[in-house]
Amino acid sequence: MSDHTSTVSRPARFHLAQLNVASLRFPLDDPRTADFVALLEPINALADEAPGFVWRLTEEGRPDATGMRPAGEDVIVNYSVWESAGALWDFVYRSPHLEIMRRRRDWFRRHEEPHLVLWWVPAGRIPSVAEALERLALLREQGPSPRAFTFASSYTAEEAAAAGAVRPAASGGSEPASGGSDSAAPEATAV
Repeated sequence: MSDHTSTVSRPARFHLAQLNVASLRFPLDDPRTADFVALLEPINALADEAPGFVWRLTEEGRPDATGMRPAGEDVIVNYSVWESAGALWDFVYRSPHLEIMRRRRDWFRRHEEPHLVLWWVPAGRIPSVAEALERLALLREQGPSPRAFTFASSYTAEEAAAAGAVRPAASGGSEPASGGSDSAAPEATAV
């Protein structure tokens, strides 16, 4: 008789959603933003292939979401879902994406309030853009919590679940991909 115990990996119960907003210094068709626009396609392709990537917001019929302006006419949004905080961190800070971070002041105004929000969602659920904006507003109004946080003040999925900030999706199916009706912008589509 063997005293080995086999470990069966369980599917992830939670994924990490992130919304990042950026206020443009110049319109996207301005020559001063040409370098940023040229980087969109390769960086989005890099994200799509990154370990732990689940989904990113795109405008219907477009490869990105730069035409969507749910947070204001001069504000572009970057909204995605990842398997873990580590996977998102690695993409943002340990990939060629870091070069965009280093040059962000060339293209975007400095924000006086938080511009990035993270929160846990049941695996398989993509929250609406409206929910993402609500999470950013919550962070701005109340500061970091298990419902809306940043890399610098993060919470684990287990901490968020224990605080009632997220609940696992019901077994036997996932919640709707759109996360509900969203009148602020077209429905999110998976890539």
